Amino acid sequence: MPEPSASSHVGNVEAANIESAMPPETHLDMPTQSLRRFPKSSLRKLIAPHLHFVPWASRLLVFGGGFLLTAYGANEMYGVVNVGAITPLKWALLILFVANFSWIALAFTSGLLGFGWLVLKHPRTPGLPDTLRERTAVVMPIYNEQPARVFGAVQAIYEDIAATGLSAHFDWFFLSDTTNPDVWVAEERALLAMRERLPNARIFYRHRPKNTSRKAGNIADFVTRWGAAYAHMVVLDADSLMTGHAIVTLTAAMEADPDAGIIQSLPLIINRNTMFARVQQFAARIYGPIIASGLALWSGRDGNYWGHNAIIRTDAFAAHCGLPDLRGRPPFGGHVLSHDFVEAALIRRAGYAVYMLPVLGGSYEESPPSLIDLAARDRRWCQGNLQHLRIIGTKGLKLASRQHFATGIMGYLASPFWMAQLLVGIVLVLQAAYIRPEYFTNEFRLFPAWPRFDAERALFLFELTMAVLLAPKFFGLFIALIDGRTRRACGGGVRLTASSFLEIIMSSLFAPIMMVIQTGSVMQILFGRDTGWNPQRRDDGSIPLKDIIRRHRSHVALGFITLVAGMLISPSLVAWMSPTIAGLLLAIVLSWASGQLSIGLWLRNHGLLLTPEEAEPPSIARRANVLADELSESGHDEEDSLRVLHANPHLLAQHEAFLPPAHHRPRGVIDAERAVAEAKLNDAECIADAVEWLKPKERMVVLHDRALLGLLMRLPAERSSATQSHQTM
Repeated sequence: MPEPSASSHVGNVEAANIESAMPPETHLDMPTQSLRRFPKSSLRKLIAPHLHFVPWASRLLVFGGGFLLTAYGANEMYGVVNVGAITPLKWALLILFVANFSWIALAFTSGLLGFGWLVLKHPRTPGLPDTLRERTAVVMPIYNEQPARVFGAVQAIYEDIAATGLSAHFDWFFLSDTTNPDVWVAEERALLAMRERLPNARIFYRHRPKNTSRKAGNIADFVTRWGAAYAHMVVLDADSLMTGHAIVTLTAAMEADPDAGIIQSLPLIINRNTMFARVQQFAARIYGPIIASGLALWSGRDGNYWGHNAIIRTDAFAAHCGLPDLRGRPPFGGHVLSHDFVEAALIRRAGYAVYMLPVLGGSYEESPPSLIDLAARDRRWCQGNLQHLRIIGTKGLKLASRQHFATGIMGYLASPFWMAQLLVGIVLVLQAAYIRPEYFTNEFRLFPAWPRFDAERALFLFELTMAVLLAPKFFGLFIALIDGRTRRACGGGVRLTASSFLEIIMSSLFAPIMMVIQTGSVMQILFGRDTGWNPQRRDDGSIPLKDIIRRHRSHVALGFITLVAGMLISPSLVAWMSPTIAGLLLAIVLSWASGQLSIGLWLRNHGLLLTPEEAEPPSIARRANVLADELSESGHDEEDSLRVLHANPHLLAQHEAFLPPAHHRPRGVIDAERAVAEAKLNDAECIADAVEWLKPKERMVVLHDRALLGLLMRLPAERSSATQSHQTM
């Protein structure tokens, strides 16, 4: 890193006052992995074989039970359509039903396993270890996030770890891929302020000029340049919050298990206040432990990784998780989007364990504040999971890893499958009601081919499907009711039960909207449409009504058409499809209400959708909110980056010191944006001209270039009086 005193425009700033952004580099090779080849010699030998186990009994219960339940449902559905001749449409209905029912059957048996374990075993949160041996990096990748929130959260985590007496084992890294120039400078100011508040902490910051490969590339850049200095890294997300107990316990678990590659925690949703976010927050808190426990039990040491709030063995990650670019263009080619599933599968392929501590506690995240925000994030996840269709067949993967891929893929294919099943059912009813069937075909038959269904068996099958679908929710409700602390924190048994039924109703209304949205996303991706990667909205706030109407008017129209068609066919069909029709007809109203803070606060004030973490917020969450508010009051997040650097030579010197060494430009190679930025700075007569003329991308060029920063600093703060007089003439 160049000496900051080499700058000619930093005034009298002393080099001793300039802090380095990052520690000395400690390189670690991260070779790109092959998806087509995996020699057996690459499989490592277990260091602690006594820790290795395969949960055969759990897998037999989940997959064997799911298979038997699916077979039973398929047999019942066959009985429904096997009244008279089975037409191609009936076969299509049967196949779609089996595909959809198998999906919910596995969720049911997995939830049943988790429910039984929590009821019978009463697992306890692991205790805090006394000592640690290794050094761990806590890394926070950020991309155009609000610095006050991010830096406030990390400071709260640091303070909580310091309270354990083990903070000397942790270094802290902000890994910025920010492309907004004002946010970039605000991040640097937040870093310097944080270092002043925590003089004993080892806090570092790195900004990448280009966010190549997005978050996966951000982490890979850290691992290859500084990873060798750290045995492990705890990966956070911009909305992550983890207690000192959680991080220290994860670290101790990694040190105690030399074969562990990734250990995942279960993040719970907190700090949510809009109506939609509160529904998600309640569902995650009450039903999440059931689902996570079942997943952890059948996965065993063949688990999955969700991209954050987990600890990773650094050298294992470097050796086995270098992601290749997929051949072809996006959406199925290019960078691997949902990289976390792939990294878990590759590190497991090499022989390292991946597992979850589902009852660890102290791991938190946030959720999108509205239905539209969820749909925007879901579109990216949809593309990433469908991209796994090209990765699921990777050579050498464990069967459980392939199942994790299949689960993610089916999570999005389920929506078009359900929609197709509904449409086929409607066509069959329409055919029976309006199209005159050919009772006697050219083939010899003793009896005519009457187009009929077994209505009684169909009703039973519908009830069975609803029971299988909702059972995990009632498992979670039961666990919460028998846990006195949880029950009281949720407002008591009556309010907890009412909240669960309210969540079921709201989720049922939102489900058809998400079904249509996800079906559209799948179709767009299959037809080759790529998605962007804009930063997620994390604040509580509503979306303008005109945007909501534009986003959901097609859903309302579809609901109206379905209602009219159903009434023309059969009132009983409308009754059967009433949840779907109601959700679509109310799409605009529901989407508007989803982002309303007032509705969410009204529910909270009346004791509905409460969670224990809301009734008694974790101390770390309260501290993070206080720090975020304090940092927000400084106003640094909203200030213009060029004006800030121009007015503060010391900050400019720090900014330059944080920049990587300048690369030599080959002769004859001209960067258009740099040339334009330089021309504008040369024409500017004061800082106001530069602020007005430079576009965001040109500002980023200036902030990366020491020479252009020198031109910026030579501009006067105000336009000269002679120039002003000339302009007024």
